[in-house]
Amino acid sequence: MTNRIAIVDRELCKPKITGFACMKACPVNRTGKDCITVSEEDAKVLIDEGLCIGCGICVKKCFRNALMIVNLPEKLKETPIHRYGKNMFCLFRLPIPKEGNVVGLIGENGTGKSTVLNILSGSLKPNTGLLKGAGWENIISRFKGTELQGFMESLASSRLSAAYKPQHVDAIPKMWKGKVKDFLKKADEDNILDDVVKRLGIEEMMGKGISQLSGGELQLLAIAATFLKKRDFYFFDEPSSYLDVRERLKVAREIRKLSEKAKVLVVEHDLSVADYLADITHILYGKAGAFGIVSKPYGVRIGINTYLEGYIREENMRFRDEPIVFQKTAKRFEKTHLFLQFPAFSKKFRDFSLETEGGNLYKGEVIGILGPNATGKSTFMKMLVGKEKPGKGEALSGLKLAYKPQRLMLSEDEKGMTVRDYLGSRGIKMGTESKRLIEFLRMAKRMERKMANLSGGELQTVLIISVLLQEKDIMLLDEPSAFLDVEQRLRVAKALKSQVEEMDIPCFVVDHDILFIDVLSDRIMVFAGEQGVSGKASAPTSLKDGMNSFLKSLGVTFRRDPQTGRPRANKPGSQKDKDQKERGRYYYAD
Repeated sequence: MTNRIAIVDRELCKPKITGFACMKACPVNRTGKDCITVSEEDAKVLIDEGLCIGCGICVKKCFRNALMIVNLPEKLKETPIHRYGKNMFCLFRLPIPKEGNVVGLIGENGTGKSTVLNILSGSLKPNTGLLKGAGWENIISRFKGTELQGFMESLASSRLSAAYKPQHVDAIPKMWKGKVKDFLKKADEDNILDDVVKRLGIEEMMGKGISQLSGGELQLLAIAATFLKKRDFYFFDEPSSYLDVRERLKVAREIRKLSEKAKVLVVEHDLSVADYLADITHILYGKAGAFGIVSKPYGVRIGINTYLEGYIREENMRFRDEPIVFQKTAKRFEKTHLFLQFPAFSKKFRDFSLETEGGNLYKGEVIGILGPNATGKSTFMKMLVGKEKPGKGEALSGLKLAYKPQRLMLSEDEKGMTVRDYLGSRGIKMGTESKRLIEFLRMAKRMERKMANLSGGELQTVLIISVLLQEKDIMLLDEPSAFLDVEQRLRVAKALKSQVEEMDIPCFVVDHDILFIDVLSDRIMVFAGEQGVSGKASAPTSLKDGMNSFLKSLGVTFRRDPQTGRPRANKPGSQKDKDQKERGRYYYAD
């Protein structure tokens, strides 16, 4: 294999529509050689990586963004673990599952986490880069003398059983009907249903229909179903999405217990949870959609900090131009120009009641909203925009509101649209600023892709872009970080903050990622109450006071990492945890 790979997106590649522009422009083709040809099988472009000179002219000529020419790192002298086909994605190396440890995998979406999970679960046989496939004898030989040899031998002999918690829990209601209790009974292989239900605190869910569940409840349902299976190996793909902070830490503790008797691998983009959950961390880096490389194992703190630095010292490998560094002290919001006073709300449903205080809303500020699930945060947002009628209080009227709901739902018509057409249907025009934002949020090469074919992170990004590019007086976003990787979360935070400041408009953001809220918010509102029964919210307060109050209610303390400034949850009962609780400093020690 050469140090250069060519990627052809089979969905987007339509040579007849582009007039075979890539073939005509290729300098190698013009010398009479067949560097770029068209496959007889599917009429898509094929690129000979051995002949390709890496000029990139074909990439520029393809206005459908179907081509990528990528140089692999010079120090990468090995063949892939797996390649899906000619001009398709390839993966280098694998993480090492270890019994007694939770192994974490962090990295950018599109660099191979699904491939890793599929290989290690036994659902995808690695071909070691040979497109015709490799026999198990050759695959095992590839790992001879490494910690993965025994694991691969177990896969080859079908001795390894695996359970997988998928990323897209929103799809569960489309696949299963009926009651939660019946669903979980079918998954219970070891007669431990009552114990799992109690440990996850999901007793109230058991009588509900699956179609009635919220995003957080669907996540807990999927996690519970995974726990109920008796397996040798457990995979959890983004277990924290839609869960509140208390639930995230509870699930993390239960996953850690699971690792005492089985191998566990977790993909997690909430760094605070990944830090709290994992013992060992692998970094997954590369070029999204083209290739992925799994790093060696690190201790969790060193691994996360290495990922944030973007530089693997042992391999002299830089995979990001600049390190990610966080502020090391709490921000102070200086009140400037009052935009409006938003009202106090009250709302009574059959089984739930909500009371929220009103408050001042200032130009150029972001109000973060934190609190347990099922205490009314999404309902509050819906009352602000007029999608839910309050018993007391009035929706924000006479204003242009740009709103992104919690759930990533599309109509049947929207599923068939391209990203470009979807944004156009929302009244968004593709001017210079729009294109700059789309490029910054890394969706420029996805504009011709069908909405139905987007990943969870890509769909989330499109909905956020829609909010950012609408004409508006206020932005309101409900759980925008769900399904986004760490870097995309920080890009979204930067884009939101930049627009709020440049347009001098306010913004409400509901989210459960402490790091995301910490980076983005000027002030916060804290929701409390009995889940599913009642909710109550205070008026906006300072980030420091609000966070301290919120974390105290959870009995959790956070500190800042001295190297990067990122939030880190203290282990319960640790000396740092005890010291901060004694001082009443739940939100960092500063």
